[in-house]
Amino acid sequence: MNANSEWRVRFDAEVTFGNGGGLQVQDFRLDLPAALIAGAGSEANGAEPELADEFVAELLIRHLGLLMVEDVRISAKELLREPHRGSRGIGAGKPSERRLVELSHVIRDGMITYPGLPGPEISDHLSRAASREVYAAGTEFQIGRISMVANTSTYLDTPAHRYDGGTDLAGMDVARLADLDGLLVRVTGAGRREIDRALLAPYDVAGRAVLIHTGWDRHWGTEAYGSGHPFVTADAAAWLVEQGAVLVGIDSVNIDETSGGERPAHSALLAAGIPIVEHLTGLDQVPPEGFRFHAAPPRVAGMGTFPVRAYAILG
Repeated sequence: MNANSEWRVRFDAEVTFGNGGGLQVQDFRLDLPAALIAGAGSEANGAEPELADEFVAELLIRHLGLLMVEDVRISAKELLREPHRGSRGIGAGKPSERRLVELSHVIRDGMITYPGLPGPEISDHLSRAASREVYAAGTEFQIGRISMVANTSTYLDTPAHRYDGGTDLAGMDVARLADLDGLLVRVTGAGRREIDRALLAPYDVAGRAVLIHTGWDRHWGTEAYGSGHPFVTADAAAWLVEQGAVLVGIDSVNIDETSGGERPAHSALLAAGIPIVEHLTGLDQVPPEGFRFHAAPPRVAGMGTFPVRAYAILG
């Protein structure tokens, strides 16, 4: 195909939303950039590109900035060789004042993060009373001791959590964990547990920390938190990898469905070197864009997971 040729797609579509309602478009037209045509499987020697309905649906979702999409049905699809008309950009204002937002849970003695895992044991290694026998009069210290599993409170998973020989906490580049351009995906009204490709498609995730706000943190500290939670589907995880997300976080008990033994979201993201932060909280205070995200754990050799002090800087 001539690299200078321009293509557009004309189609009808019926969109249904997970939080109710729908949208219909007739004779809708979208530009097809050359890179996207190549990715869709265009023919050589000027032949007409072959675009799957799913590909066109994703273009529509991204172009219109549609959120909470449950299904898109494409019909009357036709490819047109004609000049591009330009695409409408989708932007979001940035907050005017700089402030920090706490996004991590407090670690308390005996608390349960994940059903079946023990809670932390917090005690004194050196109490203040005992320290008075060591230091000068009027001088005292406390040295604490904590025993816990790595998957406690808000924590970060590195590839070593899933894969033998994968990058561990000590080997993880801090540039992948701190001062990241943040993007919030709010799915609190989706009305379903699955966070699939269609829900993520409107967002530009490349090079960004993608934080998924499900609202599940409202159950933190209760039995309800441990089951029936929202999760990222295998297809959505693959899309995040393809699109170049640098970190993915969620305010749920697990980024994966946990009723079975498979963990496709962990597997895909960590295989691609994309760290995961689970058990976030406070995402209702974060705007869609215009913030920096930080979630750096200690540099512990030989471990793949550890709690973090996750937070966002707005402004």
